Amino acid sequence: MVATKRVLIVGGVAGGASCAARLRRLDEDAEIIVFDRGPYVSFANCGLPYYVGNVIQDESHLLVASAELFERNFRIEVRTESEVVAIDRLARRIRVRELRSGRTYEESYDALVLAPGARPVRPSLPGVDLPGIHVLRTIPDSRRIREWIEAEKPQQAVIVGGGFIGLEMAENLVLRGLRVTVLERLDQLLPPLDPEMAEPVARHLEANRVAVELGCEVTGFEPAPGGLQVKTASGRSFPAGMVILAVGVKPEVGLAEAAGLEIGSLGGIRVDDSMRTSDPQIWAVGDAVEVRDVVTGEWCLAPLAGPANRQGRIAADSICGRPAKFRGVQGTVICGCLGLVAATTGASEKRLRQAGFENFQAVYLHPGHHAGYYPGARRIHMKLVFSTQDGRLLGAQAVGEDGTDKRIDVISMALQMGATVYDLAEAELCYAPQFGAAKDPVNLAGMVAANVLAGDLPLADWRQVPTTEAILLDVRDPLEFARDHLEGAVNIPLSQLRERYTELARDREIWVSCAIGQRSYFATRFLLLKGYRARNLPGGLLTGWSFLG
Repeated sequence: MVATKRVLIVGGVAGGASCAARLRRLDEDAEIIVFDRGPYVSFANCGLPYYVGNVIQDESHLLVASAELFERNFRIEVRTESEVVAIDRLARRIRVRELRSGRTYEESYDALVLAPGARPVRPSLPGVDLPGIHVLRTIPDSRRIREWIEAEKPQQAVIVGGGFIGLEMAENLVLRGLRVTVLERLDQLLPPLDPEMAEPVARHLEANRVAVELGCEVTGFEPAPGGLQVKTASGRSFPAGMVILAVGVKPEVGLAEAAGLEIGSLGGIRVDDSMRTSDPQIWAVGDAVEVRDVVTGEWCLAPLAGPANRQGRIAADSICGRPAKFRGVQGTVICGCLGLVAATTGASEKRLRQAGFENFQAVYLHPGHHAGYYPGARRIHMKLVFSTQDGRLLGAQAVGEDGTDKRIDVISMALQMGATVYDLAEAELCYAPQFGAAKDPVNLAGMVAANVLAGDLPLADWRQVPTTEAILLDVRDPLEFARDHLEGAVNIPLSQLRERYTELARDREIWVSCAIGQRSYFATRFLLLKGYRARNLPGGLLTGWSFLG
């Protein structure tokens, strides 16, 4: 190991702070200084919505590590409210401005780590700087929102953006007693998910009195009696006592760009797999960098705490001469909102299509989160995406209540290890009736996908239902069919199919549906064995209505 004499780190929070602590564990003699322009070096920004909602009541609980702790436990100097304003790469020096005093000074480095993070996007719209319009990225941001709620007592909040932060803020503002409207420019919430998987989330929000407006582009803000008016491209206006802008974040690359470091096409600092920038003495980690998507191989931005922590560790190893490589990200994320959980790992179907992938398939299932005979089983809506060439896992999405996180975590690790759908089918997981089932949802997902690959379960496409000339066969019971069914569908209950299958024409394909896809699978197998050209509509009508509306 080659000890580095002087390591300067720009930015703390997840990436910078983890890098500093790892460096000290590897090199007791190095001088390590962390600069942060904020008042805190390491805080839990993922907890900020819950501080706004009073779930976390004490602000100090958001502080992961203080400057004093770094000094006391690691002999690492932390200088808060100190902004690094320039890098002289040739001289290996940085210029620092003390925000309180305005004094500037320079420091030299042997290695420099950039962890400047990302800033919330504040779109250039008329009125965007009016009082009552907030972003949420730091503890002071959350403090300002709390103070606004307590001082102004708004009754109505508008959240611009239906991503993970937007929905977490929706939940926490509801907890504070506000009426909430979510305005999303796209035609779905939670962009990392596929549209049909996000649709139940929108329905759940509306069932809990959160108004959701999709395809709604905000064009500006105006003062109004009692607060603000949020203007949209359609001409509609929405009243608000406060507004939360949750339209994403942008990498903080100004310092790196001014220093001539390579910036990628997505606007992040370009790094190699040891987190080294285009300058061999400068590393970069966290929300400001571009990394590889492990499924598609494309460059991507991944403003997530988990990857940032791992990147900080890898940068520290690299600085100390240890071989270490960042494997990339697979985008494992989760969001809870008013009792519902949405989680995803790997690539979505739409992302694969955008990346030019063709040889993949998706299956849907809706199992209970534990054994159905044990009280309290809750349904998990799952989608598994896999390669049709070798069954390799490409991605998974799940929406449900209890147990949703567990299933995505299991599949995430399987995906990381290069597992296939057959591995999921064979996975040996904990089973007791209150925790799972003998066939866990993870097993079932693998089994359904394996059936597809074996040719035992040909799938139809819900998107083609309105235009298909296939016979639409509904195998639910007559009372279920009477409540709702596909236009033009024929109803032959599964229990009667063996006696009545000859009523079906042999010269046309038959697309089979039921409630959740299980009975239609049984019917599809029967028809195939009888020589019919049958396909299953995956996930049943519970999935189908998300496609068809």
